[in-house]
Amino acid sequence: MEFNWIVEKKEPQQVKSFLKEQGVSKGLLAKIKFQGGKIEVNQSVENALFKLSFGDQVKITIPDEGEHETLLVDDVPIDIVFEDDHYLVVNKPAGVASIPAQYHPNGTMANRVKAYYKAQQYKNQVIHVVTRLDRDTTGLMLFAKHGFAHAMLDQELRKKEVIKIYQALVGGRVSELKDHDSIQLPIGRDLSSILKRTIVEGGQQAETEYWLMKRKADEALVNIQLHTGRTHQIRVHFEAIGCPLLGDDMYGGKMDSGILRQALHCCQLSFIHPFTKQRLDLTSSLAEDMKKIADRL
Repeated sequence: MEFNWIVEKKEPQQVKSFLKEQGVSKGLLAKIKFQGGKIEVNQSVENALFKLSFGDQVKITIPDEGEHETLLVDDVPIDIVFEDDHYLVVNKPAGVASIPAQYHPNGTMANRVKAYYKAQQYKNQVIHVVTRLDRDTTGLMLFAKHGFAHAMLDQELRKKEVIKIYQALVGGRVSELKDHDSIQLPIGRDLSSILKRTIVEGGQQAETEYWLMKRKADEALVNIQLHTGRTHQIRVHFEAIGCPLLGDDMYGGKMDSGILRQALHCCQLSFIHPFTKQRLDLTSSLAEDMKKIADRL
């Protein structure tokens, strides 16, 4: 895969410094050098120490990544929301994990995406998961199609420039929900469980912002934006304010509303495309089990 730039600085600088400014890491530069890639300046092959001048044309060729041979293939079709040469965004259904685990090596979104890459005969077949979702959470999930794309988006993630909006159905004390509020409570491990989290004094700082969309009796639909990324953060925070997610038996959610999983859906994903510099605003409609409940509110 090739990437091209034109030098706009008037001060001379080495190729490696210029490429670092474009997001090329030392690791990627080493991969270009030792694994079959190349650096070209004005159509001539050069090394990373070459001095660049204003107006020079710089091109890098990144070697193909092949595939993770140990990652199994799952030929279940995927629901593609967006795709280009760099990124793939899919709708994840409920009951499907994002990535394999030791005792569950297949049946995940990573396995399904690998099957899709192989069917398309893509040269880059390593699976780069950028944003993952819990097994029972539905909605938008983002993959990078090569390592450089993953590294570039990781920079946006660290700067909190990738915006994810969730929708959740909650029960309990929904009459106490405000039209707009922020839950700021520290989260830590629940010592009674290897999976569960809880509000813990001295735990990790966590912030969940929400907007009330509609409610009826003891159920409500809320839109949510996370400002931190703690395990089970949405589920823990809404249990803490007395409004656990419907279907979430781990955190005290109602199990008689017509849904038997945590009622949580990633409905919007927004970010600046690192290569085109265009803003992507991707959306996903509620999964059918959640939509049936939301429609009656």
